[in-house]
Amino acid sequence: MKIGIAQINSVVGDLKWNADEILSKYKELVSLGADLVVTPELSITGYPPRDLLFKSKFIDDNLSVIENLSQSIGDIPIIVGCVEYNTQDSGNPFQNTALVIQNNQIIGRATKSLLPSYDVFDEARYFQPSKGVQVQSIAGKKFGITICEDIWSEDFLPSKLYVKDPAGELAKQGVDFLINLSASPFHIGKHKERHAMLSFLARRIEAPVIYCNAVGGNDELIFDGNSLAYSAEGELIAQGASFKDESILVDNESSKIAIKEGDKLKEVYDALVLGLRDYVSKCGFKSALVGLSGGIDSALTAVIAESALGAENVFGVTMPSEFSSVGSVDDSLKLAENLGIGFQEVPITNSFSAIKEDLHEVFRDYEEDITEENMQARIRGIFLMSISNKKGHLLLTTGNKSELAVGYCTIYGDMCGGLAVISDLPKTLVYELSKWINRNDEVIPWSTIEKEPSAELKPNQKDQDTLPDYELLDQILELYVDQSLSVSSIIGKGYDKDLVKWIASRVDMNEWKRWQSAPGLRVTSKAFGVGRRIPIAQRYKN
Repeated sequence: MKIGIAQINSVVGDLKWNADEILSKYKELVSLGADLVVTPELSITGYPPRDLLFKSKFIDDNLSVIENLSQSIGDIPIIVGCVEYNTQDSGNPFQNTALVIQNNQIIGRATKSLLPSYDVFDEARYFQPSKGVQVQSIAGKKFGITICEDIWSEDFLPSKLYVKDPAGELAKQGVDFLINLSASPFHIGKHKERHAMLSFLARRIEAPVIYCNAVGGNDELIFDGNSLAYSAEGELIAQGASFKDESILVDNESSKIAIKEGDKLKEVYDALVLGLRDYVSKCGFKSALVGLSGGIDSALTAVIAESALGAENVFGVTMPSEFSSVGSVDDSLKLAENLGIGFQEVPITNSFSAIKEDLHEVFRDYEEDITEENMQARIRGIFLMSISNKKGHLLLTTGNKSELAVGYCTIYGDMCGGLAVISDLPKTLVYELSKWINRNDEVIPWSTIEKEPSAELKPNQKDQDTLPDYELLDQILELYVDQSLSVSSIIGKGYDKDLVKWIASRVDMNEWKRWQSAPGLRVTSKAFGVGRRIPIAQRYKN
């Protein structure tokens, strides 16, 4: 049997566009000889629809689109992800559903059983789980239809989260194939996890597993596609492309193929490019603006933007002050020339002097301190937001995860913007990725990569005047933020007691600042954003 995987990039809420994409892929796969076509989880609504589900007409509109789509479906069946009303006596109002459509009508359905409500997932807010599972008869074969989390057993989850085992229950009923409609977001290492899980699952249920994953960026989440098919022996027989939509035809009699091992840095880069491109296009923008400081963070952000949007749609502005080095201005210009992006220099010196003069009487009895440093960042924020406002560019913030973690950034200053492209990259990964970009040619000036990092807000300033070495800082942040270890546990691993306490306190005291930051693209397993919900007004010390 030949099964077509329609790995599509849905737009959340654009129901008709999504249906048109599904139909286009359906026709393509049917022409290639598919006996069945599968789409990702919630392919009609896009994932995650979040509180759009509570809008009064949203569910009816998605069902209406399904009805219209079904009129174009012929003898070759298709499985489509959508939202239906919960018809049970109690529970949440909706169900996450996979509909089987053939010859203009719905011939079967499966409802999601396991609803993830951890990290970036919050499905228990909306959906009612299925009461049970039932094998579907399609094209003379017995199919077990599951949706995303339904196949993630406790061996591959953070803990034993569920009592039910939908895949195991379907296997007991007897299946020729197990189908999984998925919207599984990317993070570093996710490919390896999926391969291990799907191979294990296929061997456990002794049936081929067809895994159709979504692709595309939706707000903070980036879906990498990488749809897969495994034989009953647990061998990989088909693998879709990463980070782009694709039609994949799977023949269950195909021979084993080698797993495409991904390069970590290329995966991260491709994820950020896709996430930025989709955020810009799906929000209705066409171009982006980047403040270029001559530092590595803004340089990396500009490179990603150029790859995502094209040089003609990226504009860089450098805003030197009396504390900016000539090298930083030169590096910004050289980067812009290397990328072929638009570039302007707009000094902040006069504005800085004018504001200090205006506040002279108010500050008469005070020495200059961090206030004046933040003032410069906020002037730059005003300049950038004004240019964004006037010219219609999306302003990209350039802060990294290490800075955001400890609050080494200025609210309403360098944090201004509509998307934080590298906010989930620790500083050490920023360096790794920048060197990877330069592996063949000097895209980012090597002087930018090699010089000591500095905010250049006062004479001879260096990041390490305030922060520990980034290698050490990122190790401790990984333990405290990503792994949620206690201060005492981290100290027990041999790290300096005072340093660990200082870093932890900085992370805790800057929660308010992160709540006001731009949404950031998620590439690690624990990003700041929707997957980390720490209260601001709290006193717990870990």
